[in-house]
Amino acid sequence: MKHSAAEILREYGPFPDVDTVHGVSFDGQNVWFATGERLTAFDPASGETLRSIDVAAHAGTAYDGRHLFQLAGDRIQKIDPDTGKVLSIIPAPGGGRDSGMTWAEGTLWVGQNRERKIHQIDPETGKILRTIDSNRFVTGVTWVDGELWHGTWEGDQSDVRRVDPQSGKVLERLDMPAGVGVSGLESDGGDRLFCGSGPGGMVRSVRRPRSAGSV
Repeated sequence: MKHSAAEILREYGPFPDVDTVHGVSFDGQNVWFATGERLTAFDPASGETLRSIDVAAHAGTAYDGRHLFQLAGDRIQKIDPDTGKVLSIIPAPGGGRDSGMTWAEGTLWVGQNRERKIHQIDPETGKILRTIDSNRFVTGVTWVDGELWHGTWEGDQSDVRRVDPQSGKVLERLDMPAGVGVSGLESDGGDRLFCGSGPGGMVRSVRRPRSAGSV
């Protein structure tokens, strides 16, 4: 397993009127983050807050290229980002004990924090398609270049790790500095991983190391 300190590239925030950052997603241009009662978008180049959607947003956030998906209690809401309208709702696999969420190849991947699991689910029905076990509490989840990454936060220790999507084996680990946690997690499709801070109202970008198999 590769093991190194996380390289924090930039910190965004603290954002005004934001106590906690839960889920984090990226729509190809802007970063979205969940704060409990709303989803907020900011420009990662300038750090400027652009807009917010008033919607329950308690945990992970995902984007499928057209729609936002947001964990809210024991359900997942599909949201039109242009209008803010909730288009449909499916049950969350953890029944309210869910954490991170991401979109990959037509399905949603949902973290289960204290159960130390990641579920792949059908975005239309919520049916669990398969489950990967972790050995740490799971926070954010993201896919990039065929790599599955997830955040962990257990006690005072937090890291971002790349795991084998079949076995869950840890392949690479980036340790966050002491006192710095990872709640939501999303890739920008390149060399940056956006990490929610949990309490503190911040989002950080961390460099994603390129593995030998990455293009």
